[in-house]
Formats: sequence, C-alpha cells, structure tokens
Amino acid sequence: MVVGDFPIEVDTLVVGAGPGGYVAAIRAAQLGQKVTIADKGALGGVCLNVGCIPSKALIQAGHLAEQAHGNEEMGIKTENVSVDFSKVQEWKASVVNKLTSGVEGLLKGNKVDIVKGEVYFVDKNTVKIMDEKNSQTYTFKHCIIATGSTPIEIPNFKFSDRVLDSTGALNLKEIPKKMVVIGGGYIGTELGTAYANFGTEIVVLEGAKEILGGFEKQMSQVVKKRLKKKDVTIITEAMAKGVEESKDGVKVTYEVKGKEETVEADYVLVTVGRRPNTEDIGLEQVGIEKDDRGLIKIDNQCRTNVDNIYAIGDIVAGPPLAHKASYEGKVAAEAISGEQAVIDYLSMPAVVFSDPELATVGYTEQEAKDAGFDVKAAKFPFAANGRALSLNDSDGFMKLITRKDDGLVIGAQIAGPNASDMISELGLAIEAGMTAEDIALTIHAHPTLGEITMEAAEVALGTPIHML
Repeated sequence: MVVGDFPIEVDTLVVGAGPGGYVAAIRAAQLGQKVTIADKGALGGVCLNVGCIPSKALIQAGHLAEQAHGNEEMGIKTENVSVDFSKVQEWKASVVNKLTSGVEGLLKGNKVDIVKGEVYFVDKNTVKIMDEKNSQTYTFKHCIIATGSTPIEIPNFKFSDRVLDSTGALNLKEIPKKMVVIGGGYIGTELGTAYANFGTEIVVLEGAKEILGGFEKQMSQVVKKRLKKKDVTIITEAMAKGVEESKDGVKVTYEVKGKEETVEADYVLVTVGRRPNTEDIGLEQVGIEKDDRGLIKIDNQCRTNVDNIYAIGDIVAGPPLAHKASYEGKVAAEAISGEQAVIDYLSMPAVVFSDPELATVGYTEQEAKDAGFDVKAAKFPFAANGRALSLNDSDGFMKLITRKDDGLVIGAQIAGPNASDMISELGLAIEAGMTAEDIALTIHAHPTLGEITMEAAEVALGTPIHML
C-alpha cells in the first residue's frame, strides 16, 4: 500500500540546525510563526558538534596539561604528569552532549517542529525532506537557509585516516607524537596549539608570509613568539604538494623558496578554509543567485533574490563565525515578521583561541584610515597590568582605535589572555557610540584584566596613569 505524500504546511521552514538555523527558528517562533527546522545531521551543526565547542574543550584540556607540568619560575615543580586522552575525549563529548540536548530542549520549548532529513527545494514554496526511508513534502510561506560550510579538500590531500580535517583532528584516539598542519589560519593555529600543549611536535606549513593572516602582524607576532616557546615549527611561504600515507604515518612534500622538502609525521591536518554548503539542495530549481564562490547573495535583511527565501551564516558573504550566523538568524526571523531589522557588522567581533588569545572588533587602524577617518591608535601593554603579571601571562597588548576629533571608539584589537571575554566591552562601546572618555570614566575593578580597557582609553585621552 502506498501512502500519499500530503504536504505539511508551515509558516517558516529553517534549513539547517547550526548556530544560525536554531537561533533563527527560536526567534521566528517567539514572534508567533509556526516553525519547522530540518537538518540531516545533529542539532547544533558543525559549531556545537565538531567545531567551536569541542575545539575549545580540547584547547582548555591542553592548557591544563601544559600547566600541570608546573612553573619553576613560580616555584612549582611537578613530576610524572600523565594524560589519559580517552578521558579527555569523553569529557569533551559530555560538554557537546549537554549543549546539543540543551538546543533540542530550547527548540521544543519554543514549539519548533524538528525534522531529521535532507532538504531539496522543489520550488519557491516547496521542499522535499528525505531520510533513509521516507520523503515528505513541506510547503512554506518563508524559508531561512542555514546549511553552513564544509572543510576545503586540497589537491593531493584527500581526507582519510591520516589526512585529517578539523573534525578528524578533534576525534583522534591518541595524542600524536608529530603532526603537520597545513594552513596557519585560526583553525590550524587553535588545534595546533592544543596538541602542542599535549606534547605533540607540530610543524605548520603556511602559504602566505605570516600565520593568522586576518589579523594585524603585531598581533600574530605575539602568538608566533609563544608558539616558538612550545617548539612549534612555522614554515611560511610553503606550498603543500602531496602526501604519502602508510599505516603508521604520513610523508608530506612541500615547496619553499623553489626547493622541494619533505616532513614525516603521524598525521597531517588540512585547515585551508571552508566552502559553503549550497550545492545539491535544489537552489537552481528556485533561481536563487550565488556568486562565483558559491555564496548566496542577500540584501541587508538576509533576503535572497527570491523574496520569501532568506540565507544566513557561512553560505553568505563574510567570515564564517557562529555568532555572525546567530545574529543574521535573528535579523532574518524579525524581517519575516515585518520588523525593521537590518544587518550591521561594525561591532562584529572575531576571536582566535590561540595562546595568547586574539580578538578584534570594529576597524583596525589601517581599515579606519582606508575608510577616510582621522584616528588615534592607543596601545596599553598587558605587562603593565597587575592581574596579568600575577597570572604570569603578560605577553600582548590592547589597541583602541578612536576618532581624533571626538574620541569616538570605532575599533579595538587585543592580543593577550582572556581577549575573547574582554572584547565584548569594546563591542558594546562601539554599538553604543561611546567615546574614550566614557570608558575612562567607567570605574573598572582592580586587579583585573578589564582594567586594561580603561588604561587604553586613558592613553587615547593623553592621560595614562600606569605607563609613561
């Protein structure tokens, strides 16, 4: 007996349950829409399952492993430190499970219908959602596409048991003795640092002149200095050519300064970027416009050229950041509900969980000048901060970018411990239109790393207390 595929009608269909999709679904439901969210994978997407969250858990475990070896300068000596890596992986999985089950609870609590399956567009108001057994038609008034991205596979480095993408690197069963990392961007730096802290010998091959190319050189230099202390080898202007795999390891061939070199290791991790998941979902059936990189074109409300379909996250222009996707998800859900929400990326932070951490928001000094602003760049070092010194972690600085004529804060960059948490105050300052004087007049608790923000503001005003 054949059961008829009667269409299920919804107000808003969200395709993809990552940090963009699930946030969009919840906000749309809060605004009174009948919402269905569909994903072929686990709730939380790449970020919660095989990206941001597990990588930060692994990074934290690596920090603890490194700290467990003690610090002779502080008079702390330890012996026989051991790491049970299977326990590390169990703990990492428990963090992920708490968050993914939390997402499921939030969706259900907001009366969002969750469907597991692959989505294919039939027309501008219809999709088929398929699992291994069934195919169900859904019709919708509005749709938000949030299908995310996938690691780029480079020629001659097909992903395998020994040639890893970020997911593979997060799920290793043992701590490698040696690992080659191709790509010195934020993912390669974060995972390379985590394993270096566990004792892995790391070799980074970066095609550009510097690692962490999206950040100012003076910021990446702070990280580079710390990586060298961990005995990480960084080879820049190096082009990966190929890999030979054996059951015990890999032999990577690369070219640097016109000369071919090889390096042997247990694994090679390829982190050269991500590509948008916009193929094979039927977008051509609907006529949705993409650019030459496969990114979906949107307006300032995340609306595609098909007026009832929206797109957010890694599949649209801009950096592939989870918080960017969540922000765009809220804008799209509110736009569908008739609100005047529009995207504004000025106070969008970017963070690298390197050692020490890097964070930036708003304009850099050069970007501000290129945009025609007359600016002042005020720097304050972590080395002049009591809390940083007491943490024995005083490398780095904060740089505050202000307009010369009125002191308006338009950007900030931090290289140092807890930069990921400290950047939010600067994002708020930019969003609220605050000046350096506003920050300097805000009493910051002592002794804290947060005082560095106040001190940098005083440098901008020409009245620093704790530096000459």
